[in-house]
Amino acid sequence: MNIRTVESETAQGGKIVAELVQRFSFGDDGCRDTVAGIIREVIRRGDETVLEYTRKFDAPNLTLERLRVTPGEFETARAGVDAQFMETLRHASGRIREFHEREKEDSWFLTSDDGAITGRMVRPVDSAGLYVPGGQGGSTPLVSSVLMNGIPAEIAGVRRRVMVTPPDRTGTVSPALLVAAEEVGISEVYKCGSAWAIAALAYGTETIAPVDVIVGPGNRYVAEAKRQVMGRVRIDMIAGPSEVLIIADETATPAFIAADMLAQAEHDSQALAILITTSDQVAEQTVTQLEQQLQNLSRREVARASLEERGVILLAPDLDTAVELANRIAIEHLELQVDDPWQWLPRVRHAGAVFLGPYTPEAAGDYVAGPNHVLPTMGTARISSALGVETFLKKSSIISYSRRALRADADHIRRLAVLEGLTAHERSVTVRLEHDRG
Repeated sequence: MNIRTVESETAQGGKIVAELVQRFSFGDDGCRDTVAGIIREVIRRGDETVLEYTRKFDAPNLTLERLRVTPGEFETARAGVDAQFMETLRHASGRIREFHEREKEDSWFLTSDDGAITGRMVRPVDSAGLYVPGGQGGSTPLVSSVLMNGIPAEIAGVRRRVMVTPPDRTGTVSPALLVAAEEVGISEVYKCGSAWAIAALAYGTETIAPVDVIVGPGNRYVAEAKRQVMGRVRIDMIAGPSEVLIIADETATPAFIAADMLAQAEHDSQALAILITTSDQVAEQTVTQLEQQLQNLSRREVARASLEERGVILLAPDLDTAVELANRIAIEHLELQVDDPWQWLPRVRHAGAVFLGPYTPEAAGDYVAGPNHVLPTMGTARISSALGVETFLKKSSIISYSRRALRADADHIRRLAVLEGLTAHERSVTVRLEHDRG
């Protein structure tokens, strides 16, 4: 396995860390113009454009009548999944629901003795769109994406929740995806994907009404489309390749480390897997384990390319240095495979999700642990958080003044208004005081 192994405190190590810290990308220049053209066409021609692209890339014979999944298709889907799948689906959805219920926010108010009332009113958006990738032509349905995006929207109270997903060549959607959609209360599902689906959700077509929030993973065209419609709608985040950083001391098990690095590497050749360890022996044995375990993977060529092109093992002098490096890198998934990981958790400032101890694989977080797996990448864990119920909420400020409260604040309001040269602002207070005297 040809993976870089470097001492973190050397010039080469410093250069690698600096590159990792600066890994944020503003988008894909290679598809920016293409996506912009697709969005313009969806705005101009609506359903016609969505069908045209869907026929070209996914289902050649799809008709407008079959664009939306019918009740009959949901019924067929229920018959197409087995009891074991349903058991796992309900186990995962229950865990995810239980966790996200704790994220609910309440409206609140402050009252003053003079009668002034201020507060914040929390309300859900009216509608949300969930993008679910096709998953290799429907052969690998991304059920977890339905749950992780759909359940927080449901808990937030979003009334209209829509799912879009590319159909297979015959114009059908994986039964597992449809059953998962039903599990989270989504009955409005459309068979379209990529940038044209994002454009339809953002701007609407004759068949697909626009939404207020768009969430969900996708390829570079989906990511670029979300970037271009951001502002017209809210999006969850601009997601980059999947990432993991494992901090390991001499007590760590190299087989576990290698397995988790490979779990990220198999996503994509651009996925990022990093090990920071204080043990030369752990580093060496991890490389051996990577090579051995790689042979058993179905996506071993993708994983190898990821590790050899982007992977890195950094040798740190101590755990203090390792944790501080992790904070600078601000990774999506941070694993603490060290003795007494809870001791080091308070030192972690920047990470999308933190996994503690040798028996907490990142895959548990992907599927059934409960916290959301839609996490900030490319170093944005410094400034942003996981997708959650709050993604689908908005807050309105509430202000109510009594006569007494306005009189108490009048001079301060007018003083600041005059200072800023806004005489109408000043006058809007004065006229009330004058009227009150009359």
